[in-house]
Amino acid sequence: MTATAIRLLLVDDDPLVRAGLSLMLGGADDIEVVGEAADGAQAEAVAARTRPDVVLMDLRMPVVDGLTATERLRARADAPQVVVLTTFHADEQVLRALRAGAAGFVLKDTAPAEILDAVRRVAAGDPVLSPTVTRQLMAHAAGTTTDTRRSRARARLAALNDREREVTVAVGRGLANAEIASALYMSVATVKTHVSRVLAKLDLGNRVQIALLAHDAGLLEQPDDEQTR
Repeated sequence: MTATAIRLLLVDDDPLVRAGLSLMLGGADDIEVVGEAADGAQAEAVAARTRPDVVLMDLRMPVVDGLTATERLRARADAPQVVVLTTFHADEQVLRALRAGAAGFVLKDTAPAEILDAVRRVAAGDPVLSPTVTRQLMAHAAGTTTDTRRSRARARLAALNDREREVTVAVGRGLANAEIASALYMSVATVKTHVSRVLAKLDLGNRVQIALLAHDAGLLEQPDDEQTR
């Protein structure tokens, strides 16, 4: 185990799932499983005691569900990154967890190497949502977006300057920092600065929330002339 190992908390009401994840992830040199919990209430208590860097969180659990636990954990001053464990690609509960600050999600039948990669990526500050998955989520969310949500989103985005707004749209489209830098003719360091400012101005926790807010505001919709090119 390395001195800088990622501290991981496993939360699932199925003990077999927890045992499998612990065996699979705990064997990595750079990951330390610091605790397990069978529901959201236990997750909060264990997180307070063990201070994990990343939490793998099941959503459907008794007592306190994973969505509520995600909201509470992300509201903490020492908030860990949360990766949702789910059996559905674009479930409403997944969307709500992402809005609450989860950094992404992995399916329970995901290959072990991909789950390891997801834990490492969120620990490094990167979301685990590919552009393809992001588009799927946005399409699912489109049916639930209301005029009120759009108005609120646009009101929040009014705090951004033009450059920050351009970066917000690029993040919403699933572009990585290097891709944004190339598209907007700026350095990667400048992109990171703009992303940090957007997060601070909008009081958001990660890039996934930026993407969802951009979608809610209608910033990702293409004009008719672009769609027909």
